[in-house]
Amino acid sequence: MRAALLCLLIAALTACSTLPEKGESAKLDAQVLNSPERYIVAAVDDSPIPAAPPAGGTPRGYSGISAYGPSWHARAAMRDLERNFGLRQVGAWPIAPLRLHCAVFKIPDGTDRSELLALIARDGHVKLVQPLQSFATRTAAYNDPYVGLQSGFEAMNVGGAHTYSQGEGVRVAVIDTGGDILHTDLRSSIAATANFVDGDAARFRRDRHGTEVAGVIAAVANNHVGIVGVAPRARLLLFKACWQIEDGADAADCNSFTLAQALSASLDAHAQIINMSLTGPYDPLLRELMDEAMRRGAIIIGAATPDTAASTPSLMHHPGIIEVAGVGTTTAPPSSLFAPGTEILTLLPGGRYDFASGDSIATAQVTGVVALLLAKHADLSADVVYRLLRNSRSGRNSDSNSTVNACVAVASMQIGTLGKLDPTCVERRDFVTRGK
Repeated sequence: MRAALLCLLIAALTACSTLPEKGESAKLDAQVLNSPERYIVAAVDDSPIPAAPPAGGTPRGYSGISAYGPSWHARAAMRDLERNFGLRQVGAWPIAPLRLHCAVFKIPDGTDRSELLALIARDGHVKLVQPLQSFATRTAAYNDPYVGLQSGFEAMNVGGAHTYSQGEGVRVAVIDTGGDILHTDLRSSIAATANFVDGDAARFRRDRHGTEVAGVIAAVANNHVGIVGVAPRARLLLFKACWQIEDGADAADCNSFTLAQALSASLDAHAQIINMSLTGPYDPLLRELMDEAMRRGAIIIGAATPDTAASTPSLMHHPGIIEVAGVGTTTAPPSSLFAPGTEILTLLPGGRYDFASGDSIATAQVTGVVALLLAKHADLSADVVYRLLRNSRSGRNSDSNSTVNACVAVASMQIGTLGKLDPTCVERRDFVTRGK
């Protein structure tokens, strides 16, 4: 009997040892990515339980040296979920900012997922349970890279804004695919990277969408090569939470689990801005993390959810989040901001350049402008930033679908007014509102 108990104890400890610790994010295999409808996300309480000091010790002891792994009671709760509902855990990760331990489970074959979720939700140990949802980057195709070129840098008068700010030192988390961290026009702008999809560093550097977005935001200025980013002196945190569907294409997919890890990493890294050039359904876990980020002062900028889907709750359409659409988009919610999103020259993996289109690119443009603002006043709230950007469009010949004007936004903040045109920006502003 004692031998049997010892075996069970060893087996339990072995199982627990496979859970990720700090710096080691759980990865989901291809089966999960290809069939997300067969998986769920569950979270249990992971609040630390104070331990009694050892005999002869002090209450403080070695409390400063701690692992970032889940507590024993969180592990036990997860094992109970597997046993009680026939689940199989495929990935787990502690989410310290919310004091939760989160896991992805495969549900039994032939099980109705909605019914199972309702059943698990009644378990008193479960803090959150939801489907493993899918999200996608907001991209658009182009026919010929040399036709209809539209320079977002000029249209938003970023050059005029650089008189005041270049985004010096602002920490911008880019939650996307990976990116070409060795690109000559990008590498000195990168402060940190993390991969929450797989362990493939080469694949990370070949990812196209994240490279494009990062290039729009912070391509290096005055280095005698390539282009200039909207905020060339910002510091990028490239967090891969989406996997590129195929080489040479912008389309990428993400899910609740990978995005949650990237959002948590953004909190740990004290990101001032979080760029999420993607869209998807309302997600309870992600919404909690996004709310926590906003409570800590981070400004979240996401691709606008089409207004045609207004009846369906979406991830980005939420108070405090700045939604962005490309100029000319007719389906964006009325509260959206607009920026150029068609045929914008940016970076590609392998040290190359090309044109990219879509709300993803427009979102990145606005993220860059926000970095310009925060470099001058780091404590600006999302509400003030939104009003600065929205009012920058006001003036002669403008309309609700006009692009934000970086120069007007930054200059009006510098002179202590909200939306007042600065003389250095007026001439360029007329160019912007009339169009080319």
